Amino acid sequence: MKLFTKLTLFITLSKLAVVVLFVLLLPGLVDSIASRYTDYYLSQQKNKVLQVIDKNGIDYYLEGEADYGSYTMLKEEYISLEPVGKNILPDTIATMRRLVEDDTLTYRILSHVFSNNGKSYMLEVGKTSASIGQYNRPLQKMALYVLIGLIVITIVTDLIFTRLLLKPLGVIIHNRLLNRRFPFKETAPPIQTSTTDFKYLDASLVDLMTQIREAFEKEREFTSNASHELMTPVSILQTKMENLLGEGELPEETEKQVVGMMKTLNRLKKIVNSLLFISRIENDQFPKSDTFAMHTLVEEVMEELDHRLPEKRLQFSASISRNAILRGLNHDLIFQLIYNLLNNAVRYNREGGSIHVTDSYKAGEPYHLSLQDTGIGIPEQELVNIFNRFKKVEKTGNEGYGLGLSIVSTIARYHDIQIEVTSQVGEGTTFTLVFPEDQLV
Repeated sequence: MKLFTKLTLFITLSKLAVVVLFVLLLPGLVDSIASRYTDYYLSQQKNKVLQVIDKNGIDYYLEGEADYGSYTMLKEEYISLEPVGKNILPDTIATMRRLVEDDTLTYRILSHVFSNNGKSYMLEVGKTSASIGQYNRPLQKMALYVLIGLIVITIVTDLIFTRLLLKPLGVIIHNRLLNRRFPFKETAPPIQTSTTDFKYLDASLVDLMTQIREAFEKEREFTSNASHELMTPVSILQTKMENLLGEGELPEETEKQVVGMMKTLNRLKKIVNSLLFISRIENDQFPKSDTFAMHTLVEEVMEELDHRLPEKRLQFSASISRNAILRGLNHDLIFQLIYNLLNNAVRYNREGGSIHVTDSYKAGEPYHLSLQDTGIGIPEQELVNIFNRFKKVEKTGNEGYGLGLSIVSTIARYHDIQIEVTSQVGEGTTFTLVFPEDQLV
């Protein structure tokens, strides 16, 4: 999962968690706010009554009566005054029931005891609980709508900011990793960003690629130079041995030894030629401008290998689409690639075995060519090393792969061809070549 996707999920889920928590707490919060506002409102009403009493006297309310009581038309609020003992008690606010015209109602009541003209009175200011909670639900809805709106705005803002923040990282991945082809010959300009971490990452990748390219160039130069230097003494030795054999004056035992030495020199010459061949491929000395049909190429390869099939009584079959025409490749290199694979399929096959070449062709999709044999197979732990020219992999019978598969890997990499290998010891091996879809005509 991409980093931006993970951040998007985190931002969205965290905001949703806030919404859920707020929805759970909202009723209690609204009730608390409504209760506090009611207490404040009752306190203000108390102060207004006391101001009127201070200005007009308590008879303004009592009008000669011992006590006073008044309530609104819908009985939502009421005020009462009545004499009490001389003790001055602190104000209290509580929820209590009161009987008003035969109706028992629940009020939020503020009780205040004060003194006037040497007498103590209790003032009560009340508001029904029903009227207090009548606006709670609209307030909850409004608060929820406001919260959802703010959450949406913050999510969009966070995603835009995150995308802008991570844009340099996407450019680094795209330019430095996805669209770079080994051995990293081209030098891309530095990524433009104000984030220090991304600058450091970009510089580190550039430095690492430079070191890899320099190490690869040194290895390639050494391989090429060493191969060229080896060819001269090998050719000289081979000529001298051929001259010795041509004279015909050597003892029989010595002649056998010379013949054995020439076979060793021939193997050395093949190795040197293979290294030179790999070096030429890695130095881009082969054009990639040929167009050919895959079934024709396989037939050309088998024309050279067909005479070896009877040696092991091998059966060969090919099922290749005649519409599979490839372009932008080097015919000789692809020939060598398939030749090496089929040569191994013949060489390491069992008596009476078989070789099958099939393909999977569909326009607009990568082209797959599979070469399957019924040979001795490759141990699973060795599959990762079969293309490594510097690591010898042993087959059954202590016979190594040599440089054949290394050449296959180099040619495939040169043409952006992927190689997939599946194998089972004693049952056979399948090599699948995956050509990019843009190489299909």
